[in-house]
Formats: sequence, C-alpha cells, structure tokens
Amino acid sequence: MITRIEKDFFFLAGVHFDDAYFINSYDLTASFLVESDCPKEHHIAMSRLEHFIKDIISNVVFVHQDEIDAIERYEVAGIQVCELPEVPLDQVVAIVLLLKMNAIMEGRMKITDVTVGSLLGEGVRYPIVSELAESADMVAGNHWWHKPDKNVSDKNIEFNTDNVVKLFFDDDWVDMGLSWKDKTNI
Repeated sequence: MITRIEKDFFFLAGVHFDDAYFINSYDLTASFLVESDCPKEHHIAMSRLEHFIKDIISNVVFVHQDEIDAIERYEVAGIQVCELPEVPLDQVVAIVLLLKMNAIMEGRMKITDVTVGSLLGEGVRYPIVSELAESADMVAGNHWWHKPDKNVSDKNIEFNTDNVVKLFFDDDWVDMGLSWKDKTNI
C-alpha cells in the first residue's frame, strides 16, 4: 500500500555568493510516497535523510562548482563544500537536495515535491516537483546528487568505468546501521 507523508526540515548552511560568505537558514518541506511495505525500510530511509540534513548539509557552504578559487579557500579552512551546478539560489538548492534525498532513499520512499524557503530569500518559498528537478538541464549527468552515498561533491566519487554493475551502494551507511541489508547478510 502506498502512503503519502510530509516532513519538515530546518537547517543552517553557508552560502558563497557574489564573492562573499553568508550564513543562511532554510526551511524545507518534503512530501513523500512510501513505496515499501517494510516498516524497517521506512525507518532507515527517514534516518538516512535526517542524518544527511542534520549532520552533513548543516555543516556545508553551498558554492557554484565553477568557483574554483572559493572552493579551494573553504577546503583549506576545513569547511566542507557542497558544489552546486548553478549559483546557490534557493531553487537550485531545492532541486539538488530533492534529487540527492531521493537517491539516498533508493526507492523505499520517493519525494514527490519539496518547498524551500530561506532567510536570505526574504520569505519567498520555492515549490519544486520531482519531475521538474529530474528534467532540469543543470543537473544532467553522473553527479553526486544522483548517488545514494553521503557525498556533496563530485571530488569524492569514484566513477566505475568497466561494465560491472553494483547492485548495492550503501557502503557508507553500513557503519551507521542504516544499510538495507543486515551486516550479517553482507
């Protein structure tokens, strides 16, 4: 049985825009379709999202991927950079996060739409549906936002160039107890 749910997320993140650094607060409301009949998988999917938002995204600075000098300066300072395909406007953040969160849940739940607003956005909220996000030209290709791991940059992704198909991508999640398979079955 498919169930529809919603969840609100709040997070703070840095934003690099016009050669300046800002702190921004974001409100994100996500609408989900629960597509698995297994309650354990629902819990794992939601726990993965909560970890990704609270422990990873809340500690990044959003930067356009072409801002190479800025990215290097943040990395030298020990700040994790979340590279975006465009300038880090709220709607770009919403599209990329929607895609990444769906990748993390690996089909157990699917976010159909998100609405994002931020302090710097001055009260304007951006509703984004998954079909729009998936078809946006700026997110085409094999990038971090399509991978079910915890990366927020293409720098940490190893692209497999041979013809081997990997069926399970939850290596990063195993140590946290958020794997789809029990450790004993791996």
